[in-house]
Amino acid sequence: MSIDRRSFRIGIIAGVFLLSGVLVGVLLSAGSGWVSPAVSASVTGPVAMAGGSNGFPAVAKGTMPAVVNISTSRTVRHPGGQASPFMDDPMFKHFFGDEFNKRFQVPRERREASLGSGVIVSADGYIVTNAHVVEKADEIKVLLADKREFTGKVVGSDSKSDIAVIKITAKDLPTLGWGDSEKLEVGEYVLAIGNPFGLNSTITLGIVSAVGRANMGIEQYENFIQTDAAINPGNSGGALVNTRGELVGINTAIFSRTGGNMGIGFAIPSNMVKSVMDSLVKHGKVVRGYLGVSIQDVNPKIAKQFGLDQAQGALVSEVVSGSPAEKSGIQSGDVITRFDGKAIENSSMLRNRAAETDVGRSVEVEVLRDKKPVKLSIKVAEQPKDMTASGESVKSEGKSTVLAGFEVQDLTAEIGSQLNLPRGTQGVVVSAVESGSAAEEAGIHRGDVIVELNRKAVRNIDDFQRLSKSVGKADSVLLLLVRQGRRIFVAINQ
Repeated sequence: MSIDRRSFRIGIIAGVFLLSGVLVGVLLSAGSGWVSPAVSASVTGPVAMAGGSNGFPAVAKGTMPAVVNISTSRTVRHPGGQASPFMDDPMFKHFFGDEFNKRFQVPRERREASLGSGVIVSADGYIVTNAHVVEKADEIKVLLADKREFTGKVVGSDSKSDIAVIKITAKDLPTLGWGDSEKLEVGEYVLAIGNPFGLNSTITLGIVSAVGRANMGIEQYENFIQTDAAINPGNSGGALVNTRGELVGINTAIFSRTGGNMGIGFAIPSNMVKSVMDSLVKHGKVVRGYLGVSIQDVNPKIAKQFGLDQAQGALVSEVVSGSPAEKSGIQSGDVITRFDGKAIENSSMLRNRAAETDVGRSVEVEVLRDKKPVKLSIKVAEQPKDMTASGESVKSEGKSTVLAGFEVQDLTAEIGSQLNLPRGTQGVVVSAVESGSAAEEAGIHRGDVIVELNRKAVRNIDDFQRLSKSVGKADSVLLLLVRQGRRIFVAINQ
């Protein structure tokens, strides 16, 4: 199933929508045994828990005043205007003249408008929303639930997490209190509040379908809460709240083939939102922590190679010279299992936790090295501005082994230049991969540069051939590759 990236982003659909009705709320039976929340005396802060069967309406009443409608507009300029190609045809000009052409050009300037949502998180007017809601906006209007309207100003925006903070000049505003998104459990009720299709103050109910969703290709920093609460265009920047009326996420994207809700929506967890917001307000930008490692997920094949009981942790494939990681003693091949006292399940989790760590703070890191646990201390630095997620072919010896499914050749200076490799890189280049082979199944690609075989350096064809001879028919192989400037481990099994 292919996924169109555009179907993820909650866009703004312009037009007229005739709606037969909107049903909001859930009726709970008195004998269900569910303990529901009731509204506290003040809108500000979490909604208190109480008995009874009127829970969801109470949460709605206590939280909706803090969710706002955000409308933006901007001027789009087209230098010189644009005309249809056929208007330049000499025959067309002969009959209609240049004046007709000018009349049907695209205007040099036009106004674009869009709608989204936001959440008031401080009584003096700070509002969190999505960065794409206010992107390139010339004017921002904020409409409150009580129909008051304010002009908003962008305090800061972070495209890597899709979070922005805007400010309005007001006092004693209703707010939503922060919830701890790490305490969310799959299956628990959540409510999505926003302005889908421009319909102000709409609330939908669902459950947490999954947590920790990453590698979706939506943002650079992902740790999404997945929910089946209906989210539609216009919900971007709106609130995801728990049954205590606490803000646990900011709705940001949907998976859809139609542009509308299909039961899979994504929200940025509140802990990440609050961290980004605090940095934007304090510094005007997001200051992220930096370790200086290239990391990858541990799959079952790699777990077997490294002696792990489970496919968990973040495998270090490369350590940046002079980085905090190098200074702390972290090595390529280490599997980071805990960071600052918390278990690391995958590379995305480590990346997010490191980014949210205060610069200059020292934290304890636990790694598995040569199948033995090692504890290290690392002092987190500030992430660099321009950091990136950083002759003749021969067949391998041992034709009946897992290495039989691809061919390699020496890495020449010319090939290294074509592959944009750092000067001085040594290894062998994969020149062909057999269809259906174990190498293809493991994900070996033509153009990969092999620099290690079973944790031993590969500098040239001779090294590769010599090391290949030691691989038995039933053995698996661990390769360290350079691919598109990044180092990654790949395990090949029979």
